[in-house]
Amino acid sequence: MVLHIVRHGRTTANASGLLLGRADPALDDVGRAQAATIAAAIAAPARIISSPLARCVETAEAFDQTVEIDERLIELDYGQFDLTPVADVSTETWAAWRSNPDFRPPDGETLGELATRVGQALDDLWSDAIKGDGDTVVVIHVSPVKAALAWALGVSIEVSWHSFVSQASISRIGRGAGDTPSLHLFNSTAHLT
Repeated sequence: MVLHIVRHGRTTANASGLLLGRADPALDDVGRAQAATIAAAIAAPARIISSPLARCVETAEAFDQTVEIDERLIELDYGQFDLTPVADVSTETWAAWRSNPDFRPPDGETLGELATRVGQALDDLWSDAIKGDGDTVVVIHVSPVKAALAWALGVSIEVSWHSFVSQASISRIGRGAGDTPSLHLFNSTAHLT
């Protein structure tokens, strides 16, 4: 039993270097090709779980199986920063954000809140997975992937500032000692080459 943690394929907003939170663009042509490659790389999962946003759902649909939606897996709410070029966020704002998991972008969500809701979703998925047969694919966004990393390692969400997640990457969380989650793979893009 493995949780395959998949970051969705590319959108035009991602390609343009924009912070992409709750805005809901579809995949671009590259993203659709990436989704097909991801589906080919993960053989016959028992379940497909997705964030409700179109870019994740479209990536998940490449598996040609029933897609279950979990609202808790939605991307971080960047509030007023949504669709802002990354380079346009001030140095001071980035410093405040990186130093405090309770930093809230205007009208947005904190990393601590993200970690709580994603952690609850993963707790539920983990409980289901260790009782069931087969692997589960979880199609999510960059910040929830980083929250999944923190969850698997049992560390603070602040690890998110020390990790990089590529588009269309695959991470794997498998069973460790005592049925605890264990990080087996992080940010693999080997399937894309």
